[in-house]
Amino acid sequence: MDWTQYLNPLMLGAWVTIELTIYSTVFGAILAFAAGIGKLAHNPLIKAVSIGYIEIFRGTSLLVQLFWLYFALPVAGQAIGIDLRLPPVAAGVLALSLNIGAYGAEVVRGAIQSVSKDQYEAAKALNFTPRKTLWRVALPQATPEMMPPFGNLAIQNLKDTALVSLISLSDLAFRAEQLRNFTQDSTTIYTLALLMYFGLALVLTAMMKLLERFVGRWRAAAR
Repeated sequence: MDWTQYLNPLMLGAWVTIELTIYSTVFGAILAFAAGIGKLAHNPLIKAVSIGYIEIFRGTSLLVQLFWLYFALPVAGQAIGIDLRLPPVAAGVLALSLNIGAYGAEVVRGAIQSVSKDQYEAAKALNFTPRKTLWRVALPQATPEMMPPFGNLAIQNLKDTALVSLISLSDLAFRAEQLRNFTQDSTTIYTLALLMYFGLALVLTAMMKLLERFVGRWRAAAR
């Protein structure tokens, strides 16, 4: 087969990869902020839940997490009489989001703690509540510091989407494997897949750079 004939099925798979990356990165960012702020909370229950989530999902394999959500969770639900079956897309997005959120939570926590103590003392002198201090002082200065690590996590998340092919989700890696099995043209197919992943990574990097520049304005405004 001519290499151009591989492009259409690979592009269909690439679109699924793009969707997975967008959804899981957005949901993962929400989880990262929730768990990162929760880890700094004074409430012991919120702090314990946040720490437990972070340590579990940082300390276990993403592949095992994916398999557990897709294969083991329905069995556990069946044992208690609840249907917990997840569609492949939902299982993939959930596993990726939970995983990237756990790593991102440590980025959020570290960035917030890096804000100068003088800023907190000034907020206290102005009678700011802890919540107001967080939203008006800490986060506007900490968020720009989070952007470079978040960019790295987003790229890692893009590459991790290839694992969803193992639960028969037709992403770029799954389409490439299908084509290889059908044509045995491993070199051409995997080279095209490699270039597509690289192209997606470049686009994602550019988007994160723009976001970093936009968020950088918050630091100037906070000062």
